[in-house]
Amino acid sequence: MRAIVMREFGGPDVLRLADVPDPGPRTGHARVDVTLAGINYADVHVRGNTYLAPVDLPYIPGNEVVGTVDGGRRVVGLTRGGGYAERALVHRRVTWDIPDGISDAQAVALVLQGNSAWHLLFTVLRITEGETVVVPAAAGGLGSLAVQLATRAGAKVIGLAGSEEKRELARELGAHAVVDSAGDDLTERILEAAGGPVRTALEMTGGTTFAQTLAAVAPRGRLAVYGYASGEMANVPTRYLMERSLTVSGFWLPQLYTDRTALPTSMRALFDAVAAGSLTPLTGAAYALDQAAQAHHDLAARTPTGKLMIDVAR
Repeated sequence: MRAIVMREFGGPDVLRLADVPDPGPRTGHARVDVTLAGINYADVHVRGNTYLAPVDLPYIPGNEVVGTVDGGRRVVGLTRGGGYAERALVHRRVTWDIPDGISDAQAVALVLQGNSAWHLLFTVLRITEGETVVVPAAAGGLGSLAVQLATRAGAKVIGLAGSEEKRELARELGAHAVVDSAGDDLTERILEAAGGPVRTALEMTGGTTFAQTLAAVAPRGRLAVYGYASGEMANVPTRYLMERSLTVSGFWLPQLYTDRTALPTSMRALFDAVAAGSLTPLTGAAYALDQAAQAHHDLAARTPTGKLMIDVAR
């Protein structure tokens, strides 16, 4: 089969198309004929050897796939690598049938980033009606879903985005206000847009953006961290947290893979919301398998909106 294989860590150019053997059988897993593979920042960290879990080379990246099993049944599932390929193994516990009326592109947008957005908001931050929440990359794959989910729950969303086009999209999705995510005065701009300190915030950039976002959180507020796209880790002085009674929580979706109820609950809620028309996954550019390096270039440049994916059949 064809697959994207990393034989070294580095820039996007380490993503090379190769012919490799089909994945062998594994207990508890189904072999999926892949139609779409999702692309996200976790893949960038894998490529640069900064991922939370160790990666052994050679390696096929990709943690989310849509495809068919058993002669044509459409499924979407989460993997621990192996997604950028014509066939992949997916554990049955993190594989779901795709309901009629939901497209393959919508499903691949929901399975990793949708589940992450849902649990960040409702099991980590536990947002409530009337609270204000900051959502970074508000026009991106996860951010666009978080804006909609939080708005539907009655929260006041302050969306962060790096271009006017993306800020306008965040407004259309329901953000109460939008803020340019670039610059050294991010804290002040969040406070101005929110009318004061916020109760909750999401953070995925790291470095100074983390510090500026945390500074906009009110005493006894909560911040959930789910990435460090800048490549810079952040350190939080214990005294600062204590003085402001702040809660800073980390989140990594694979910690829920063995939970028998967490992901089935969120996946069902996401499918139902899309079917009801109250949630619209933003499907972005689709790349051919041999364009994986270009997809990573585009993702790093933060130019696309919505969910990026690889169309394996192209």
